[in-house]
Amino acid sequence: METSLAAFLKVAAAVAIGLPLIVYLAQDALIFYRQPLPEARRAEIAKRHPAVREILLQAKDGTRLQAWHAGAASALPRPLVIYFGGNAEETSWMLEETGNAPGTSWLIVNYRGYGLSGGSRGEAALVSDALQWFDHVATLPGTDPARIYVFGRSLGSGVAVALAAQRPVARVILATPYDSLAAVAKRYYWYLPVDLLLKHRFDSIALAPSLKQPLLCLIAERDEVIPPVHGERLYDAWGGTKKKVVLQAAGHNSTDAHPLFWTSIREFLAQQVN
Repeated sequence: METSLAAFLKVAAAVAIGLPLIVYLAQDALIFYRQPLPEARRAEIAKRHPAVREILLQAKDGTRLQAWHAGAASALPRPLVIYFGGNAEETSWMLEETGNAPGTSWLIVNYRGYGLSGGSRGEAALVSDALQWFDHVATLPGTDPARIYVFGRSLGSGVAVALAAQRPVARVILATPYDSLAAVAKRYYWYLPVDLLLKHRFDSIALAPSLKQPLLCLIAERDEVIPPVHGERLYDAWGGTKKKVVLQAAGHNSTDAHPLFWTSIREFLAQQVN
């Protein structure tokens, strides 16, 4: 009996120590599912979107950052939307969608390790890069610096909120957002000490009360990845004027097909900046 108990305790101890260690070491790959851009896809983008300009920017630590500037050609300054995608999203596909918001130009950002961007992923690095992208596009010809908007989807909602807290973003669009990555992680890993293990917290709800920019919050009713309650909490905490659109019957990855998705975004972008 004692031998069996000792063996059980050894196994239990190994699981108790080993599982959290594995999760801690693997979290970068789990949170940031890197998506490089094949050269064939890059050539296809250049052929299909000849007016789109690819921008390569050097980050403060020397890392190469990559994004696309769409709709840049304009005689008059126009609003610009900076787009931050999900955790498994190489963002070039969004070039096909920018026509849904006529009258605006777009900066479609690829995170570190995504597209042609190099470097190691992480919350601090992504937020630092977002600040640098904002500062860069604010000086581009054809951009109205008073009408720079940010659009964050899923993981990117955390990047967008952090940017809005540190730069004069005019408006914020969040699709399938969360209150904090820690809160979502606790839902899935309730048996682990998430607060001790998680390096990348994206604590948007802590920033939300101080943010006064108008918010459009798009929540998928049947979101199977980020349950709607997390977006609802962030929306309730937002300090500025806000509008919530619940996309009925939409899942995490089917929001864009919902008739209210782009309609709501167009209407929101067309409103005058206060």
